[in-house]
Amino acid sequence: MNLARQLFDVARRLPQRPAISSEAGTLTFAALAGRVERIAGSFAATLLPGDRVALCMENSPEVLELYFACWAAGLCVVPTNAKLHPKEVAYIAESSGAKLLFATPSLVDGLAPLEREVASLQGVICTGTDRYRQLLDGPALRPRSVQPDEPAWIFYTSGTTGRPKGAVLSHRNLMFMSHAYYADIDALDETNTQLHIAPLSHGGGLYSLPHLFKGSHQVVLGGSFDPARTFDAIARYRNVTLFAAPTVLTRMVHSEAAGRADLKNLKTIYYGGGPMYVADLKKALALFGPRLYQLFGQGEQPMTITGLSQRDHAATDHPRYQDLLGSCGYARTGVEVKVVDADDREVPFGEIGEVATRSDGMMQGYYGNPKATAETLRNGWLHTGDLGSTDADGLLTLRDRSKDMIISGGSNIYPRELEEVLLRHPDVLEVSVVGRPHLEWGEEVVAFVVAKPGRQVAPPDLDQLCLDNLARYKRPRDYRFVDALPKNNYGKVLKTELREKLRSGAK
Repeated sequence: MNLARQLFDVARRLPQRPAISSEAGTLTFAALAGRVERIAGSFAATLLPGDRVALCMENSPEVLELYFACWAAGLCVVPTNAKLHPKEVAYIAESSGAKLLFATPSLVDGLAPLEREVASLQGVICTGTDRYRQLLDGPALRPRSVQPDEPAWIFYTSGTTGRPKGAVLSHRNLMFMSHAYYADIDALDETNTQLHIAPLSHGGGLYSLPHLFKGSHQVVLGGSFDPARTFDAIARYRNVTLFAAPTVLTRMVHSEAAGRADLKNLKTIYYGGGPMYVADLKKALALFGPRLYQLFGQGEQPMTITGLSQRDHAATDHPRYQDLLGSCGYARTGVEVKVVDADDREVPFGEIGEVATRSDGMMQGYYGNPKATAETLRNGWLHTGDLGSTDADGLLTLRDRSKDMIISGGSNIYPRELEEVLLRHPDVLEVSVVGRPHLEWGEEVVAFVVAKPGRQVAPPDLDQLCLDNLARYKRPRDYRFVDALPKNNYGKVLKTELREKLRSGAK
């Protein structure tokens, strides 16, 4: 079960169809397969099956061709986000024992020293150079035979708390993920276009697989995310799908370009990777219509735990429509989901516990970290670290990460519940709620608030909003107004930094 075989099957069936387009031009499937098999041949001359190859690259066609070349040669890819610091990339390369590191031109100067500093690395190779072009001189190598559970991708967590861990994803895991896409999200064929505005090292790159396996056209927009360019591309190509983090989706909705956007070619936007608040989701639905699909997944079970379908998003006649939009949907096809207590006992419907899941998409474990693997994969289930509850219909609603829950006076307070309410204020753009140590109560609630440009928000108004919707003990005891919330490279709010600000007394 080599993932690369799927690409070669498409190339035989649809050789002249466009495979990847970018500012540099378009590669057909025949041309892409030819490049993949020659790069794979060069890899096979110096690397052994199972070796790891790291990538720290901005979005470009070379990212996708390197993925498939590695798999064709029986290697494992280790993608890293292009916005990481070279020291963070060095840790990942060293942790995974990567033999090669690929970089794009704007990043290579910062990464070149790693060739000397990371013992396992045999080279740092920059795309667009003679050294990269020499890989295309290798002998054509058709995909090697690999076992389904052999590693294909090591997905390093974003590391918001402590060192990132490398979730080992096998060929079977990624094939299951692709099949679940077809079962739950969309049927695909060569008339579809996948537009890449998110990093190919993350969700967008993972979901290139089900698209490429069906002959869909990949359009890679280089450079920084720009809503106007994105809307222009949607208008230009047929049957467009794209992955967006909630923060990106919200930027699209609030952009000037949204008002004149031509969306007739838009098929699906699948979003995930962080909370999508109901207030923002309703605005997105008003713009995009019933084209949204919500994903709940983790690097440890990529993109495939639960989902809220396009039809669910449009079900305005649902008796609990507000709750539906605030949830993360139902278990994906072939996936089991349950909510458990500290002793791994399943809790009754409506009670909050840790979300656990299992399926053929579940990781093999954390690379070189048996202790973390044993903590996360217990009794055959992946323990996500997310707190949530299910109802009798199987609808899963997330409350928070277990580490973000606030315990004040013995009562559990879930920040997301408060954030949802505070975002109803018309002048609030973003909000994040954290706990601050308190001598008497253990913790007290603090809300960091970003006002919309040119607007001011009065704390008494926010207090009243909370009192009108939630129990009195849940309301924030302090409001901190900031220009922006700290976020990691995937757009997730770094609550650890907010808590550190409170500890240090920083403004």
